Amino acid sequence: MIKRTMIQYLKFAVIALAFSSCAQTGDNDLDPIVEAEVPQTPLLEQVRANNYSAKNLEILIDKSDYTLQVYHKDSLLITYPCVFGFDAVSDKMKEGDGATPEGEFGIRSMYPHKSWEYFIWIDYPNAESWSRFRKRKADGTIESSATIGGEVGIHGVPEGTDDMIANRTNWTLGCISLTNKHITDLYKSINSSTKIKIIP
Repeated sequence: MIKRTMIQYLKFAVIALAFSSCAQTGDNDLDPIVEAEVPQTPLLEQVRANNYSAKNLEILIDKSDYTLQVYHKDSLLITYPCVFGFDAVSDKMKEGDGATPEGEFGIRSMYPHKSWEYFIWIDYPNAESWSRFRKRKADGTIESSATIGGEVGIHGVPEGTDDMIANRTNWTLGCISLTNKHITDLYKSINSSTKIKIIP
């Protein structure tokens, strides 16, 4: 089992280094998700059945719970497990810190991705991100030469590595990663008017 897991991990690492501008391997000390996944109606099925507008959908990403939830107004529609940057705890302060940014974001673009199935590009850095960045530079929290970074999004995993999500392996440079099944469901259910909130 250990040998098999290592082979899968090495396969993933090679793919990540070859193709990703945002991925990096890394894991944390949390236990893997062991409970069976609760059956849920796919988001796309709910959206179509109820004729929900994407502008009324909101995404809530909880870094502490390792979850991405989609709401229609105040009603929870679905919960997906997810993982983050290799620094899964901190708010993103600068380029290269491996942290996933916190705050309220819009969607800049959405497109299929050759390595991660789909990519939902959030609008980090936005005005609030820049304000925090400048303040941190001014008070010396980060060095004056630091850059803010970008290209943060929600995406899948390399083919055959969905277990990275169940194992809570924080492997990106700051993006949010879902299984390929879940990113496909999410991608096909929302559009650029959907809002995203990321909390610690």
